[in-house]
Amino acid sequence: MSETTNISIRMEKDLKEQAERLFNDLGMTMSTALNIFVRQAVRQGKIPFEITTYTDNFYSLENMKRIKKSIQSFQNGKTVTKTIQELEEMEDE
Repeated sequence: MSETTNISIRMEKDLKEQAERLFNDLGMTMSTALNIFVRQAVRQGKIPFEITTYTDNFYSLENMKRIKKSIQSFQNGKTVTKTIQELEEMEDE
């Protein structure tokens, strides 16, 4: 195994905590995830994903909270049943 070195980076606390939860769910540490990112960048000779100013509102913090709340309600047996006609009427409002 080659020699390793430590690096220090700064990031927002909330972002770090979100990333740690995600990487933990994926079975890896922050260090492993960052090593994967850097290895891919070096192999590809570029950032290994598209960087854009486009924002997909589906993934906004507000929408993700709404989705998690909806899933939790569903898992707790709290559902709302509507007919197609009722849904269409809601669109007209």
